[in-house]
Parts: sequence; C-alpha cells; structure tokens
Amino acid sequence: MKNGKAVTLVVALTLGAGSAFAQQKMEGMQGMDMGGGQGMPMKDMPMGAEGLTHHAIGTVKKVDAAKGMVTLAHGPVESLAWPSMTMGFKVKDKALLDKLAVGRQVEFDFVKEGAGYVVTAVR
Repeated sequence: MKNGKAVTLVVALTLGAGSAFAQQKMEGMQGMDMGGGQGMPMKDMPMGAEGLTHHAIGTVKKVDAAKGMVTLAHGPVESLAWPSMTMGFKVKDKALLDKLAVGRQVEFDFVKEGAGYVVTAVR
C-alpha cells in the first residue's frame, strides 16, 4: 500500500507543476479575448517578428494611464493573420494616451516588444 501512496503523491506533484508552468506561460497573453473561444487557437496564432510594425483599427475599451496600458477591441490584423479580438497593449509614449478615450474608434500601429505588443502611433 505504501507504493500506491507514493505513486499518488508523484502524480499529484507532477500535475501541480504542470499547472504552474502553464499559468506562467499564459501570463504574456493576459487581456486577450478571442470572442468566447471562437477563431484561431492561441497555439496557432502567428506572433510576428519583433520590430515589425502592424496596423489595425479598433475601439478603446479601457485606458490605464498609471500603467501606460490601453485595451483595444481591434479588427483583423492582416500582417499577423490575427482575427478580431480584444487585448491589452502598452503604449510607447504616454502622450499617446491623450488620443485614447474609452469608446473612441482609432487607427493604430503597434510592434512586438518582448512578450507583448506596444502601440507606437494613434490616428
């Protein structure tokens, strides 16, 4: 019976470690909403090369000036083969936040920086 308890303990520890690893990997995807699970699975979504500029049109959903973040519900991004979604972006320059009022539709450019995406221009 001792072997059965040891196996149970090993299984429990393995499952816990896997869950923690998955949580850590998803931290870079916080704020993304793919429309209730519809569309392209995240594992299949192209992430784009760092430094390339992408263009999208979207509606401002939330502005967090203290963190320099904006949440945008944007349409498809052709250069990344992304479907429409809602996601958070950092802003390159906090002066851009003046152009980002909740409910406003904007055209914006963004680039991949590290694990996230950064808005570089707003029109």
